[in-house]
Amino acid sequence: MNLLLKISIVLFVGAIGGKVARIFKLPNVSGYLVAGLFLGPSFFKFVSGQDIETFSVINELALALIAFSIGSEFVLKDMRKLGKSIIIITLAEVVGAVFIVFSVMYYIFNQPFAFSIVIASMSAATAPAATLLVIKQYKAHGPLTKTILPVVALDDVFGIIVFGIAMSLATLTTGQEAFSLYNMIANPLIEIGGSILLGSVMGILLVFLSKKSSGSDELQVITLVAIGVSTGLSNLLGLSPLLTCIMMGTVLVNMKKNSKRVFDSINGFVSPVYVLFFTLAGASLDLSILLSVGLLGVAYVIARAAGKMAGAWAGAKAVKADPLVTKNLGYALFPQGGISIGLLVIVRSQLPAFATEISTIIMFSVLIYEVTGPIFAKLAISRAGEINGLNKIEGKSKKSKKNMVKKSQLDG
Repeated sequence: MNLLLKISIVLFVGAIGGKVARIFKLPNVSGYLVAGLFLGPSFFKFVSGQDIETFSVINELALALIAFSIGSEFVLKDMRKLGKSIIIITLAEVVGAVFIVFSVMYYIFNQPFAFSIVIASMSAATAPAATLLVIKQYKAHGPLTKTILPVVALDDVFGIIVFGIAMSLATLTTGQEAFSLYNMIANPLIEIGGSILLGSVMGILLVFLSKKSSGSDELQVITLVAIGVSTGLSNLLGLSPLLTCIMMGTVLVNMKKNSKRVFDSINGFVSPVYVLFFTLAGASLDLSILLSVGLLGVAYVIARAAGKMAGAWAGAKAVKADPLVTKNLGYALFPQGGISIGLLVIVRSQLPAFATEISTIIMFSVLIYEVTGPIFAKLAISRAGEINGLNKIEGKSKKSKKNMVKKSQLDG
């Protein structure tokens, strides 16, 4: 089938899925994913594995746009207030997930150390895409929302470090390579440091170019070029595109006074990209994996959720966060996707003995969390009373402006 025709059908079916989801008061993201599931190998087989590879550029672009948007949340004046708290909460939820998953795999199911430590390390990262879209859809704002986005961005950093250490320990215990403390620590740090450096340079360049832009169309093009170049260079240099784009957005929001204009310039472009991204993500899931995953896969999903919730609760409690954050943050940290799937490539090349089993469990986990994660994210912001929080702020702002106008008229 013609490529353009196929992608148009995928977009249309995804949009219908989002509309059906709204009828059932579910997040749009869940509708996109389920619609994609029907297009994939589990049902109508309209989208094949080869199609997913062909459309991979859409996935890269969507993740880059999402990462860039997350960067806008790292405002230095706000981070000075929350910075230490965010680091402690993120560290706690990462440690919670890794510790509980490892304990369940190693002590309860008697799995080998190498298998247990690697799959536990892969439980750390949270996929930010679904959570971000849920927050945008419901215009959520408040203490919980302000905590969620920095945490899901930072736990990817911690996740990469933990995975690097875990892989070194795994290859050491299986006798595949001699112990190297340098490689165990340096490799993930080089990836993170390089991504931060590249993102900073691209962010500064975008600040300069955005000042020279003469209109919204030109600004949109410049911003998309910067995001595309950052992603392409990251892939070329073996860095993290996600971290690079987050850093670029962070530099922009802190160096440019009217940075909102830049972020808003791509809003009109991103909606169809997001619909395609999540619909294709659903199409890449295969329900047949449910038959082969066994009790071990179910245990992994439950252990990761328990670890995320327990760790987030303990971390928030330790920093005396808002009670609504303490009670609800864990629900928003379930989604698992991009980074975990990317790490499977490394597992297959460096730990082939356990690659099949780890891949099966991780893909099962992605299937469960990608479909249910947005629902839990909505539950979190709903329980915290932050749905339509932005509308409330805009309403107060308009009311304040009206009062000022009335006051000036009376004074006149």
